[in-house]
Amino acid sequence: MTEVVRIDRGTDVLLVIDIQNDFCPGGALAVADGDAVVPVANDLIGRFANVVLTQDSHPEGHSSFASSHEGTEPFSTMEMSYGPQTLRPDHCVRDSSGAAFHAGLETGSADLIIRKGSDPAVDSYSAFYENDRTTPTGLAGYLGTRGFGRVVLVGLATDFCVHFTAMDARREGFGAVVVEDGCRAIDLAGSLDRAMTAMRDAGVIVSTGDALLT
Repeated sequence: MTEVVRIDRGTDVLLVIDIQNDFCPGGALAVADGDAVVPVANDLIGRFANVVLTQDSHPEGHSSFASSHEGTEPFSTMEMSYGPQTLRPDHCVRDSSGAAFHAGLETGSADLIIRKGSDPAVDSYSAFYENDRTTPTGLAGYLGTRGFGRVVLVGLATDFCVHFTAMDARREGFGAVVVEDGCRAIDLAGSLDRAMTAMRDAGVIVSTGDALLT
């Protein structure tokens, strides 16, 4: 069920999750229809006083790349020191065109860019923690220091980086709103339904761009 949400420009932050070339059509790890989130994100960027962007930023040879492990294929699973890791095609390599934000995304008013996945040995889905679940990105400290109480999320992908970020926001004591029409999912073997159920169970509000009142 979509909820109407009134946004507080003083205490709410828009989190724009990984709207990068490699996650959009034509990219190395494209989400179907991923570029359709750009207009929704831009509309909200213009309506929020506080905006944070996240950016997947991997060094070459990152441990989450299948190409870094001889004899493995993309989307197979490997056990890492921090648990099972799905191996991906090389993507969002630091300073590459694939790592760049989508050209249509309005990035100029962002207050902060969180770059994640930069440790060559640890992947990162959440904007709050690396996948070892102990290494923080600094986002929680930034939000707390600035006195922000809630994050509103758009971006890619609903069932991975958006999901992990929303769940960590709740664990860190922040409110969280996912703008459903501003996200697109991978939806692998039911992953979207599982993510939406988990987020709602954790108290994440699911809304749409039109239902956000600013």
